[in-house]
This record gives sequence, structure tokens and C-alpha cells, in this order.
Amino acid sequence: MNDFNVSITSTTRRRKLKGGKVVLYPQYYCEYRDPLLKKRRRRAFNRRRDAEAFRNALLLKVAEGSYVDERKAPTVGKAIDHWLEDREGKVKASTLKGYKVVANGAIRGPLLIGTRQERADYTATGMAPEGARFLKLLGDVKLPELNTAMIRQWHRVIVEQCGNYTATRAKSLLKSILALAEEDFGIRAPSMPTGLAKARHRFKKAILTPEHIAKLVAAAKDDPEHGIFYAFAFLAGTRPSEQLGLLWSEVDFDKNVIRIRRIQERDGTLTEMTKTEAGTRDIPISAALREMLLAWRVRCPRKGKELHRVFPGPGRLQPWPKPRLGGGGPLLYQNFRKRYWEPAFKRLGLPYVTPHSARHSFISMLQAEGIEVGLVAQIAGHANPTVTLGHYTQAVRDGSVAAEALDRAYGR
Repeated sequence: MNDFNVSITSTTRRRKLKGGKVVLYPQYYCEYRDPLLKKRRRRAFNRRRDAEAFRNALLLKVAEGSYVDERKAPTVGKAIDHWLEDREGKVKASTLKGYKVVANGAIRGPLLIGTRQERADYTATGMAPEGARFLKLLGDVKLPELNTAMIRQWHRVIVEQCGNYTATRAKSLLKSILALAEEDFGIRAPSMPTGLAKARHRFKKAILTPEHIAKLVAAAKDDPEHGIFYAFAFLAGTRPSEQLGLLWSEVDFDKNVIRIRRIQERDGTLTEMTKTEAGTRDIPISAALREMLLAWRVRCPRKGKELHRVFPGPGRLQPWPKPRLGGGGPLLYQNFRKRYWEPAFKRLGLPYVTPHSARHSFISMLQAEGIEVGLVAQIAGHANPTVTLGHYTQAVRDGSVAAEALDRAYGR
């Protein structure tokens, strides 16, 4: 490959306009012999700098041994299919479904120009509204031709049409898709551009103060029928799907851990995997949570005569200490919120937060108490501690704590 070279030549072309006027404009060509097929190739460009950029990129690919015949190279769409196929069995079905929506709708394209609801309807039915217009995205671009400028332009389009959240999510998927294509297809992936558009204001999830959570947990201890339902996430940091999918066989009182091994889908069925691989984990049981779980185990509705789900649908109440009858089946998420979660906040006069915000509170509280981020990430089920720091941790104390720390440090 040492004798490989690319020459740039130019010519002047003529174009006759409608009015009869003739204009002259330059045309530039990159000419080279294909390193694989040994055939002459010529690429035309309107600007010299574009020809030079192509030449430099081509020389680099040949020098690194990553050159491929562009006419036979896979497209971004092919790389998407390859990546989605690789994800099957590694993530739960609903997560894979979400990947497909973003990858096909916001990366492959075409993208329907319209409202969010119109795009959702088009994705679900495949039927576009009358007079619909579409934007071409990256699906048909061959991987060797994809560059940073194309990605930057694509990202700008997604921000304008779909918003920053979708654009950020699509960029994350594209990065993973290109990385796998680089490994499996041997095609060098372009660098992801920096300084892309971001939301001016990032709204953080509301979380409760330590005083609010202490009040809620204290009330839960005095509420044997409902308390464990709304206090559990604050004491274990689980996702709602993990809480509702928990079985008694996974609560190990001897080793004092809760084993997260599955989740409950929206329809109440159990999926024998967690949201991600890192989601399969053991959570230590605190003294307060242990006390509440032991008390709840006595009252918990059975499946038949056996304990099954930790958070089942309610059965028929019997005189204490007999357990409920006819329960033990799944408790759907919407019923969990209506029957157990929302009434607790209303009754206690606490600021309302979502069930997932309890997870934020749990993670932030561990961080505030000085638990190292690696352990917090492990307990929370994050593969990368950066996620724990960047997306979940929020301040649970006010600035006076920082001022007091400075006084202690400088006072020494």
C-alpha cells in the first residue's frame, strides 16, 4: 500500500442558464486506483477543499488497513439491524422495543415532519397523514462515507423536530451501533462530534428531603396493610418494575439481602431478566426494612397457601393474624399508584413525587452519607458509576452544610 496515491485534478465546466447566459464553474476530481479491485476510480467535487478532505480520509484508511470497497460497504441501516439483533436476549423485551423505536424513527428514518402524536401514530400503524412530508436521515448512508459533519447535521435535525431528549438518546444509540459495526464489519467509525445542542434548562426530578422520608417511613411502620408498599423504594432503591416483580424466594433474611432477578411488565407478567445486565444485583436490607418485611410476611396474601409475590394484589381480609384469602396475583403499576402510593402522600401532607423519584432519593441519600460511588452504583444496578453521578444524584441538603464544612476545614 506504500505506492498508493490520490491525485486531484480540475477542469472548468460550462452551464447554460434559462436566459441563455453561460456560466463557468470549476469541477475537481479525486483519481486513484482501488486498492482492492485494482480499478481506476474517480470522484467529482464542486469544491477543492471537499476533494482534499476525501483524499486525506482515503489515504488514512489505506494506511490503517481499514479501506473497504464503498459500493459493497454496509449502510447505517444495516448496522442498526445488526445492533438490534445483537441486543436480543441481552435486554428485556420492552427495552428492546424502545431501542427499535428510536433507532428506526430517529436514526434510520425517514422522519415524519409533524407533531409527536402524528409520529407515534405513524410508527404504530405505518400510515402517514395526508400530505405528510418526510426528512431523510442516516439509514442509506454507507458507513465509510459517514463523517462527523453528517452526524452533527443529523443531530441538529432531531433536536429541531423531536427535542433534546430524543436527540440525546438517539446519539447514544448511534454511538453504540457504530462501535459494534467497527468491531464486526472492520469499518472505522467516525468520531462523535462534541458541543452538540443541549437543552438550556434541565429539569431535575423532585426528591424528598431526609425529614420528609423519615416521616414517611415512620408512618409506614404504623401502617401494616399499606406501609411496606410506599416505603420499600425509599429503603431499597428499586425501580417500580423491580419492586412489583419481587418474590419472597428472593428475600434472603439469613444473608440479609434482597436479590433482584426479574421485573414485572405493565400487564403484570414476570420477565426473567432485569432492565439491564447490571440490574441483576443484591441489595442489602437495612434494619428498618427488615423489620417491616418480617411483619408484612405474616400478613402478605398467599398464592394458594404459599408465599409468592412480596407485593401482590390484595385478597379478602380475615381476622388477625390470619392472612388474606384470594390474593397473591400481580399488582398492576397503575393500581399500585392509585391504591398505595398516591394516598400516602396525600394523607401525610408530603410533596408528591413519583415512585421512580424514590429511587433518586435513595441514591442521593447514600451519596450524601459518604458511601463511595462505586458501591452506590452496584447497589443501584448501574453498570457505570458515571450514570450514578450524572443522572441520579441530587442535593438532599442545603448550602449551609457546605458552609459548615468549610468552617471546619479552615478552622483547623
